[in-house]
Amino acid sequence: MSAIGSQKRLTPTRISAMKGGKPIVCLTAYTTPMARLLDEHCDLLLVGDSLGMVLYGMETTLGVTLDMMIAHGKAVMRGVAKACVVVDMPFGSYQESKEVAFRNAVRILQETGCDAVKLEGGEEMAETIAFLTKRGIPVMGHIGLMPQQVQTAGGYRSVGHSEHETSKIRRDAHAIGGSGAFAVVVEGTVEPLAREVTSAIHIPTIGIGASSACDGQVLVSDDILGLFNDFTPRFVKRYDDLGKRIAAAVSVYADEVRSRKFPAAEHTFKRRS
Repeated sequence: MSAIGSQKRLTPTRISAMKGGKPIVCLTAYTTPMARLLDEHCDLLLVGDSLGMVLYGMETTLGVTLDMMIAHGKAVMRGVAKACVVVDMPFGSYQESKEVAFRNAVRILQETGCDAVKLEGGEEMAETIAFLTKRGIPVMGHIGLMPQQVQTAGGYRSVGHSEHETSKIRRDAHAIGGSGAFAVVVEGTVEPLAREVTSAIHIPTIGIGASSACDGQVLVSDDILGLFNDFTPRFVKRYDDLGKRIAAAVSVYADEVRSRKFPAAEHTFKRRS
């Protein structure tokens, strides 16, 4: 990708400058065709480790590997002309040390050509984020409900109900806000607290199951389109039910094949005279 070409896309710096302005639109993307469809409408495309559950049928995101994230990051980049692309760092790729996080983040950026990486964690990861950003790696943070910590957090549930949780999320927000991150995802956090931390920090907050007061919103594309039906989180609004429409189309196709209605003459090749 040329320097001129990359300047046409939104950058992490431009996303950061959207704080307090027009809401930032973000969706997940895992493939080239989906990236092409979403690109025109989104400011941010997140290659989320949620692909483990959505595409690979995993029960959690913990089985997602660095190679998987890089492969899907490459695919998304082939379909993008406008949006800023952020790739999740999967579980185990950044927690061990700042140096390990740096090596893996560099690999993601170099091999995919994406704009930034995202990692989960609050005050405990602020030093790592600062280490990365000082060395030229744009980072998006992620606080509140953290799917990679689901085993120790007691499952997928909203957070910020107790004083202990509230205090921790406040500290996390301020730590990430001061770490050099250009934005932070706030997930599964009760509305008043998500609104509070959005006002309290100088970088954009991207809400998912949080507050409409966040500087932007992100959802899993397959959720809003009705393509992932294993479960539907409370915070998801379904804008279409493509799953049912696909099943109906396939049913008609199967009937036509079995009745020999397909292929018809117009779908076959004639011998040249």
